Amino acid sequence: MRPASQCRAGVLHPVGTQAAAYAAVVKRKTRAYRRPNGALRASFSKLTDLGYPTTFWIVGAILNNRCAAAWYRVKLPIKPNGVIGYVRPRDVSVEKVATRISVDLSRRVLVLYRRGKLVLRTRVAVGSPSTPTPIGRYFVSQRIKTSNPGGPFGPVVLAVSAFSNVLQGWAAGGPIAIHGTNAPWTIGRAASHGCVRVPNETLRRLFAATPGGTPVVIHP
Repeated sequence: MRPASQCRAGVLHPVGTQAAAYAAVVKRKTRAYRRPNGALRASFSKLTDLGYPTTFWIVGAILNNRCAAAWYRVKLPIKPNGVIGYVRPRDVSVEKVATRISVDLSRRVLVLYRRGKLVLRTRVAVGSPSTPTPIGRYFVSQRIKTSNPGGPFGPVVLAVSAFSNVLQGWAAGGPIAIHGTNAPWTIGRAASHGCVRVPNETLRRLFAATPGGTPVVIHP
């Protein structure tokens, strides 16, 4: 992986384009800092509580004199939404991600792009007025197969690095996900607790095409 801008040591360089992003997958217990060599932001285990590899979205890199990354600037899957941290390259492996998800809340449409080209488009259910889907730039933090394909979450779940801004009492802080539904009549409506509901059969296709670290942009 090389930052998009010209190499300058000690300077933060943006990483990624509309056609390609980069995921940082934790290799060992890892610390994320508020700034390079600064205060601790959070610590992360190799695996999440659900056994999925802990993943960050790399949005920048600070280079050394050899034009190699000395620090990665990453989006973290914790509250508050969109929080940034810095991790050491030795603690993570880097994976290129060619997919990107866009969710249009007003149109209630989800679109999947691969290498900048549209590959899937579907109507979805989004958060209700009292429990809105949070707007922002996030990423797929976990890929989960459910134990009850006919249940309220459908067969699979794409967990997103976002949390509800209103459901403070929910387990794990009200995490947001893209998942299926056993209430297909809600598709196309503002009817969820903040998650994005996708028809189950379409969700299977989306899940198969979407690796961890895929950027997820949710806009009004």
